[in-house]
Amino acid sequence: MPNLKNGEFNVPLNGINHWVKIEGSEHKTIPLIILHGGPGGNHYVFERTAGPLLGKTRTVVYYEQRGCGRSDKPESDGDYTIELLISDFKELKKWLGVEKIDLLGYSFGGELALEITDCIPEEVRKLILSAPSLINTDIQQMVQITGFMSIGNYGLNHEISECFQKGSNLDTIYNRVWERVSPDIVDLLLFEDQEIARMNRALWEESNLLNTGLMSRTLLNNLVEVPLLDRLKTIHQQILVITGVFDRNTGMPISKLIHSNLPNSKLVLFRKSAHFPDLEEPEKFIKEINLYLNS
Repeated sequence: MPNLKNGEFNVPLNGINHWVKIEGSEHKTIPLIILHGGPGGNHYVFERTAGPLLGKTRTVVYYEQRGCGRSDKPESDGDYTIELLISDFKELKKWLGVEKIDLLGYSFGGELALEITDCIPEEVRKLILSAPSLINTDIQQMVQITGFMSIGNYGLNHEISECFQKGSNLDTIYNRVWERVSPDIVDLLLFEDQEIARMNRALWEESNLLNTGLMSRTLLNNLVEVPLLDRLKTIHQQILVITGVFDRNTGMPISKLIHSNLPNSKLVLFRKSAHFPDLEEPEKFIKEINLYLNS
């Protein structure tokens, strides 16, 4: 029998206690499992904004990945590979006791949703990718670097230009930029509407949940044998790709690249959004997802 009952749970997956929350079980729909971004982020904002709107008509399952948010850390700082994240997900699905699931991944969660589907294709019905990433690619780094250059900070632009003129490699420039930027500049990168950016940051601070950076470092240092981009053509599920036209973090180039390599995907642009269309255009975000899942 499915283990679908509304509430928050502490679920051991591969020996690590994971935070899990279920809403909308009374609707008895195929569970929509939400995958957060980061890497190393959490669901605190989503479960207080777009999540409850989805839960009005669907069974929604949140879980925070190992070492993220309210889930426990693995013993080793290096235990954050894609293979381990997929293994945790398989254990979560066993705990839920369901055969088929839908996936909604935002940012890195979109990339993880594709990795999971590639591994267990017969168990995934539909996917929604909101501003998906491709973290181990040059284009991802270039999108973020040019994104920071596009927000109009003269000092930052000058510093990045100097790095290019000196012949610094892409990794060096990318790391230098992220060491240099302030929270205000990051908000300009992630949001078109800065009032919504301030609301989002207030929720980040209220959560008291920090991204240790361990998952991101491990994933960037542990390349998979065949890059995800080279495996997209084998993923045949119906997939909805959502992206904001002002997304300077993963951006339209990444969404279009993913969309063009998937055999059965639809790309929907959000014309008032940057990296978080769920926050900048929530009504359209919920409407598009419900239409897609019900079709």
